[in-house]
Formats: sequence, C-alpha cells, structure tokens
Amino acid sequence: MPTAHVIGLGRSGNAAARLLQRQGWQVTLSDRNTSAALESQKQPLVQAGIRVELGTDFAPDTAPDLVVVSPGVPWDIPPLEQARRLGIATIGEMELAWRNLQASPWVGITGTNGKTTTTALIAAIFQAAGLNAPACGNIGYAACELALKQQQSPKPPDWVIAEISSYQIESATTLAPRIGIWTTFTPDHLNRHHTLENYYTIKAKLLNQAEIQILNGDDAYLRHHAIAQWPEACWTSVTGKASLPGNPEGGVYLENGWVMQNGEAIVDARTLKMVGSHNQQNLLMAVAAARLAGIRNAAIAQGIYAFPGVPHRLEHLCTWRGIDWINDSKATNYDAADVGLSAVAAPVILIAGGEAKAGNDTQWLRTIQQKAARVLLIGDAASGFAQRLQQVGYLQFEQVETLAEAVFRARELAPELNAKVVLLSPACASFDQFTSFEHRGDRFRQLCQELLPQDC
Repeated sequence: MPTAHVIGLGRSGNAAARLLQRQGWQVTLSDRNTSAALESQKQPLVQAGIRVELGTDFAPDTAPDLVVVSPGVPWDIPPLEQARRLGIATIGEMELAWRNLQASPWVGITGTNGKTTTTALIAAIFQAAGLNAPACGNIGYAACELALKQQQSPKPPDWVIAEISSYQIESATTLAPRIGIWTTFTPDHLNRHHTLENYYTIKAKLLNQAEIQILNGDDAYLRHHAIAQWPEACWTSVTGKASLPGNPEGGVYLENGWVMQNGEAIVDARTLKMVGSHNQQNLLMAVAAARLAGIRNAAIAQGIYAFPGVPHRLEHLCTWRGIDWINDSKATNYDAADVGLSAVAAPVILIAGGEAKAGNDTQWLRTIQQKAARVLLIGDAASGFAQRLQQVGYLQFEQVETLAEAVFRARELAPELNAKVVLLSPACASFDQFTSFEHRGDRFRQLCQELLPQDC
C-alpha cells in the first residue's frame, strides 16, 4: 500500500487525508501545533483509520511515497526541501485536488486583493446560467473537499471556480485552469516569499499555465509588467475602452455605467450591490470570465442582480442612529484596508490592528488622514500603528487593545463625531487574538448585535 504524509491539520489537510485514504493510500497527518480544536479534529480521523500526530514536525526520513502540504505550511521549510532532494513527490493540497478534478474546466482566480469577491461573483453568474460550478479554495469548499464530494457523484462539475493563493500556486506543479484571472498585485506575504519579484513570479505561474488569461488593466504593476507576457489577454478597465492595454477588441470595460465588450452593452454595472470602484473592477473580470465561458448576457445580469456580496468584505451589518457599521475583516493588508476605507463615506471611525504584516502603508495612512475622524487601534499592532500615525501628523487615534473595547468606544464616539460609518478594516492578519479573519469578523458582528440591539 502506498504511503502519504499530509502536513497541516486544517480544513484542507483534513480533506486531503480523507481523499487519499479513500483512494487506497496509507495516510499519516501531522501538525506541529496542539490545541483542543486540533484534538477534536483528530478523533474522527483516527476512527477512520488515519494516523494523526499532533505537536510533531514532519521528518522526511520516514520516506513516504507522497507528501501533501496544506496552504498554511511554508513551501521552503527545511524538511520539505530535504524531501524534494530525496526524490519524494511533494505537492500542495490544491495540486492534489486538481489531479482529481481536471476532467472539468477550471477558472483559477489569483491576486493580492479582490480574489474572494471575484470568485464568489463568477460562481454566482455561472450558477445563474444553470451550470454546476462550485467555488473552492479559500471560499466555499476546500479544494480537496470538492474532490471528495465529486467521488460520490456520477457527473463531474461543469466548471470549478477556484480562488488560488500564492501559497497554493507555489506548491502546484501541473495546475492549469482553462481561464486564469489576476485581480491585483501589490506587496503582500513578503515574510514568506521574501521579495516582490518572487511573489510576482509565483502568481504569474498560474497565468502562464492557463489557456486563457484575464488581467486587471487598471492595476499599475500588472499594466507595466504583465503586458509583455500576455498582450492578447482579456484586459479590463473601469475607465473605458481607450484605457485598455493589449488588444482592446477583446477587453471588457465600463462606459456610461455599462459593462461593455467591443461596443456591445452586456450589463448595467449599477446592478451590482457592492460599493467601491474596486468592486466595479471585480465585476468586469467576472463578466469577462462568463463571456469566455459562453454564458449569455441575460444569465450574467441575473447572477449579478442576485449576488448579495461577500461576508467580511465591506459587509454592511446595520445602521444605528444613521451610522453604518461595516465589517471589512478580510482587509488583512494595507492595500486592502486602503480600498475599504476609500469605498465608504466620511467621516469614518476606523478600527484597525491585529498581527502586523510587511508592506507599504503610505497610501493607507494618507487615506486615514483624509477620511477618518478617529482611529481605534487593537491587537499587537496597536503601538506600532500609533507610532506611524504620529509620524505622519495624525493624532486622532486611541489604543483600545481589544475588538470589544473598540466597538464600545465607537458607539460612544460616533454620534459625537458625526460619523457616517464605523468600519472594521484591520490592515492586519487576525492571529494575535483570533483564529482567522472570519472569526474576527463574526465577533465584530456579534458585538454589534449585542451593543446596538435595536438596529443590528
């Protein structure tokens, strides 16, 4: 019996282990961490015949036939490098899913920001057209969960709509979507990828292996660096056909409030309920994917009209005393937080902080100066953010440490400052106080419901 070792007991690792076992592998799953939550996940796996080792590091001298890496595990840690030197087949969980689902065409969406909204909107449009087109990756199913589900179905999906991070691309050797989409590119994950050039190369790998490419023509970095690689790609622009790089006839653009392609009006952009010009760009890329998949305009319009938005991304929670409370917990870097803050009405009470990430905060700080009436700082990043705000001459901030304290203080301040919006847009990872950005956003929603009960 062939042996496989899965590293990382999360949702992806759990699904990968179960998929391999179903296919006849003898599976060991390990995680260097220990916790009550991991112990609760361990028991059903052990009962299913999968060996689970918590609090241990993977040792390549165990010489399995296959190593599968969960997305959160760095690709360049010494045990994985040693495994590759020993000739042990080493792949990521997304690659394992691809090998089991490649009979279906894929739309693969990557980018620094905008992936989740674009993925969810594409899935909604494809499903409105009557297609079996599940979303997977960082939203919907874990990729191997979808592969497991498919094994129980006689018919493969019509399309697989996959949000694919740089971590997942890095560990995927043969993943080749029918349509590859690149939403945005700004510095992120540099603590893992080390240089901007390396981060770009990893993202570009997905587009290189795709049959058809769609790129955001309004992203300055992509416009400058990617046009030479994909001049015939489908480029998009919210500022009209004349702004399209590459081949303008194949591009998708906004004109007089309509999504257009080569002079044809496809859908009224105002049909999309989500705010912000960045979401207009996400809309263009989703429409481009639908058109390339042969979906009719009526189904495109239907899918967009019914699309409710994405939880934790500029998610409107409630209006209290005329003040909108908005959950943007998914804004885990400066650029995403800047986009979120730019999209809402001023004056804003901004809640920011968490586990800080490397990146350029210049534009985010500039937008804070323009739009924020007060900034409430939480988590490990609070003192560092306070120093940066002082350095740029912005002094309207308070360090309140926890999210609960921030919501309570925002309730006090909002009427006093005539705020139009209270916005949670952290510009940070969540792992100092929460298990995920979803956990953080759910807690914000809960706090709003508790402290603003008459409206939320």
